[in-house]
Amino acid sequence: MELFIAVLVLLGLIGLSNVLNRFVPFIPVPLIQIALGVGVALLPAGVHLPLNPELFFVLFIAPLLYNDGKRTPRNELWNLRAPILLLALGLVFVTVAVAGYAIHWLIPTIPLPAAFALAAILSPTDAVAVGAMAGRVHLPKSIHRLLEGEALMNDASGLVAFKFAIAATVTGFFSLAQATVSFIAIAAGGLLAGALMSFLFIRVGMWIRRLGMEDVTIHMLLQILTPFVIYLVSEEIGVSGILAVVAGGIIHAIERDRAESVQIKMQVVSASTWSVILFILNGLVFVILGVQVPDVLSKIFVNVSFNNFEVLGYVLLISVLLVLLRFLWIYLFWQVNEWLHAKSAIGKPRFKEITILSLSGVRGAVTLAGAFSIPFVLQDGSPFPERDLIIFLAAGVILFSLIAASVFLPVLAKDEGKSSDEKTPHKSERKAQDIMLNAAIRAVKSEMNDENKAAALAVVSDLSKYIKQVAGQFAADNGKALQKQETAINLIATRAERREIEVMRNENALGPEAAFKCDNWLDRKEMMLSNRTNTQLLVSLNEIGRMLSQLFTSRSSKQDQPFMLQNAELFRKVKLRTSQAAIKAIRAQMNDTNRAAALSVISKYERVIAKLRAWNQDKTTEDPFNQDKLELQMVAIQEQRNTVQQLYENGEITRDVAARLRRYINDVEATALKND
Repeated sequence: MELFIAVLVLLGLIGLSNVLNRFVPFIPVPLIQIALGVGVALLPAGVHLPLNPELFFVLFIAPLLYNDGKRTPRNELWNLRAPILLLALGLVFVTVAVAGYAIHWLIPTIPLPAAFALAAILSPTDAVAVGAMAGRVHLPKSIHRLLEGEALMNDASGLVAFKFAIAATVTGFFSLAQATVSFIAIAAGGLLAGALMSFLFIRVGMWIRRLGMEDVTIHMLLQILTPFVIYLVSEEIGVSGILAVVAGGIIHAIERDRAESVQIKMQVVSASTWSVILFILNGLVFVILGVQVPDVLSKIFVNVSFNNFEVLGYVLLISVLLVLLRFLWIYLFWQVNEWLHAKSAIGKPRFKEITILSLSGVRGAVTLAGAFSIPFVLQDGSPFPERDLIIFLAAGVILFSLIAASVFLPVLAKDEGKSSDEKTPHKSERKAQDIMLNAAIRAVKSEMNDENKAAALAVVSDLSKYIKQVAGQFAADNGKALQKQETAINLIATRAERREIEVMRNENALGPEAAFKCDNWLDRKEMMLSNRTNTQLLVSLNEIGRMLSQLFTSRSSKQDQPFMLQNAELFRKVKLRTSQAAIKAIRAQMNDTNRAAALSVISKYERVIAKLRAWNQDKTTEDPFNQDKLELQMVAIQEQRNTVQQLYENGEITRDVAARLRRYINDVEATALKND
């Protein structure tokens, strides 16, 4: 039960971190999550979650790297293969050698093999942390891809070097030739095993589909299980599970691109499901890291044999050394390319770009999980030398790299990688709205079938018209004032309808369930019109009150049956009375300033009244076309919201542009609900 409560608390902290980021956007979400983790661990009854390295790697690293391999463009990775391999392999081994000797010289109590182990676990950058940092500061595209490719590959090289260094420390034996052969076998075996198993999972999915089982839940379950099975099997046979899941993700992406035209619905469900999984896993990685920090720090700070300032100085010196090594390695690669007149995929060497790449080498939870996997004792039974200090230094370097990247990268990366069309806010916003509306069209088409084809074509037609009108909408704002007035008038009318519903309920002309359904619809309409937090709170309180009222109401009349199925005539009478009450309320508030907007809303209510009075009660009240159209409009609206969020997270639009687009979507939704 304690573990379950701890997980709930951590999930709550993930949500809280994103809320806090809205108020302090200059602080990246990962740092907020680490701080919240530290805070909840320091509470008297705080969360204390032991970090199991094996469980951490399979539960978090496997699915995250699988997804990174799946979504990273393969062509771009191939074009950057030389710098990626030099960073993922060359820089890792140089860091192990140079930093290992430096750490042993700086702290003689750490034996040389153990110093190599610490340098090895500090050498790989963390894919999750790199993604969080790079996405926030909008790095140039080529640099972003280079960092992603490096983070995908260097975990394996760093962890393999770490295992050999630990083995040398524990046993006192090390063979460079044996280590080299083992590394090649482990890396190549991991890539091959991951590709084969991913291909096998794809074939299993195709076999299930040929059996006529098109249920997306089965295929989604198979897809979720894939990275865990690949990682576990690869580690069991002695090859790199990390490289295996990366290769598996790449193979999955190849198959997805080949079969995308016949699996549209599956792609939509897959994208939605993985977005939730990745959101939770990314957040948990940093929150769990924060939970571990107090325990790691306390073991050193309360130990009288350590000078706290001296230990913090070690963290600073090691962190600076890692940045300098990375800077020199990247500079030398670029300089050699220049001397050889070779064309580089990331351009000519520039001090600013080299500095950005150097500071972007963020360490993360992979480093800390590796440090926690250090054994407690050596082969002879003696304690592992300076184990607590090594873990402390690893945690300190992680925090230093995250803070340094958060402080300096936004300044260095400012205006980098922006296309010329992003310099003009209106042009950028128009482009974003085009992307948003086209995504909505694709979503509607994916939902189209023989039954809703007419409604789907109507929605697609409306969206196409919006695309053509985008330029005009940004060029002139003549209708905005009238639209605001109409929204205010509609709110007045909606509240008048709500009061009339209450009157009818008090008169026993409307049953509790029918009144509840009417109020529930009006709640949603009012929330969409006002788009204010206090209105949403009021709606929630009203709904809770009505639910409690239903629980303690003992009426059992015919009116307690489902509203729409009970009596079409009742619906007609309710709508007539509420529409008349709305018109009366609007006329009471009408003046010279809002007359045009008020008359426009009144005319719509009058059309409703005219239709209701001419109602032929022998015909069904259902209109399949309008129902299908409203459902598809909601699909399109949700897809637009998802697209805006994705554009913002990718750094393609600013916060202000995202806010304006969201307001536009809210207006469209309010109009759709109002017209319905």
